[in-house]
Amino acid sequence: MAKELRLLFKDSDKEIELRCGANIPWIFDKEGEPGFREREQAMIAELCALDGVVLATGGGAVMREANRQALRRGGRVIYLHASVEQQVGRTARDRNRPLLRTANPEATLRALLEARDPLYREIADVVVETDERPPRMVVIDILERLQQLPPR
Repeated sequence: MAKELRLLFKDSDKEIELRCGANIPWIFDKEGEPGFREREQAMIAELCALDGVVLATGGGAVMREANRQALRRGGRVIYLHASVEQQVGRTARDRNRPLLRTANPEATLRALLEARDPLYREIADVVVETDERPPRMVVIDILERLQQLPPR
């Protein structure tokens, strides 16, 4: 989407890793989830203050009210919704997800979605279903729907 809009793309998790010189699982191991969430909140606040940026956040970012407020103030919020089944398939080989290091990742994803989904919907300007859709079609859908929104 950033490429289509000719905007800078930032991923808050990647920015945290670059700044810390460590990956997310290492940060979780050393600082726990609360330590990581503090870093995440600071990074989201910083990135939301920038103009002309498409920002991707980690899945748990919406759990903090401060992050939801920063995202709403920072610009349009797009919620890319995926079913638990799709999430299981997409994350099965991803070792960079500390919260999914469980005996039953599907049950964990189901619980996370149950907690997070209402918060995503609370702040989203646009909700896009991504199951079984190629990224290009999702981008086209987002761009069309953004054009239909009234100015803020």
